[in-house]
Amino acid sequence: MWSLAGFASLVLLITQAQALYFYIDGPSQKCFFEELPKDTLVVGTFKATQWNEQSRSYVDNPDMGIFITVDETFDNDHRIVAQRGSSTGKFTFSAADSGDHRLCFTPTNVPATSGFLFSGSQVGGIKFELDMAIGETSQIESADKDKMGEVVQKVKDINARLQDVRREQVFQREREAEFRDQSESVNGRVVRWTLIQLVILGLTCAWQLSYLRAFFIKQKLT
Repeated sequence: MWSLAGFASLVLLITQAQALYFYIDGPSQKCFFEELPKDTLVVGTFKATQWNEQSRSYVDNPDMGIFITVDETFDNDHRIVAQRGSSTGKFTFSAADSGDHRLCFTPTNVPATSGFLFSGSQVGGIKFELDMAIGETSQIESADKDKMGEVVQKVKDINARLQDVRREQVFQREREAEFRDQSESVNGRVVRWTLIQLVILGLTCAWQLSYLRAFFIKQKLT
């Protein structure tokens, strides 16, 4: 278990950066505290590697596992996460209430070995890399990238279909406007031709009446 000063420095580091790493001495447990508001979503992505004396570097160990626990220290250490998995993975939880949460990580199936930094100082045999996303944006970050890609593609397809529908609507409106103009033009011609015919018929009738009147008058005088 780390000292209080170690916890404080680690919490400060987390609040300032999205990713961090620390060293664990074999199967021993390492913990830190995080104060979270109520209903806050936390998504963590981790990777653990083991010191290899032959290569003098930290390498993947397929047999190594990680046991993750999250306890609510303000609620009699009520445990909300107890997850066993491989050396690489992800964990997710939501804060049921506001307060300090203790996050602990314990390597399994590994011996108690030590590693070395580039400066030559001795450190734990397990290098633990942790990337945590805290807050509302974690909901997006926690989603699987493939699923997000599918959703994005579906949105693009829907937008493309909407564009096609809009183009079809514009085309139909243009066709309707053209048909309306043609109908109005034809109707106007029919009305004009009808008026012309009526005028011609009126003039013809007037001429015939005038002619018949003149004829009857002439026949009576003679």
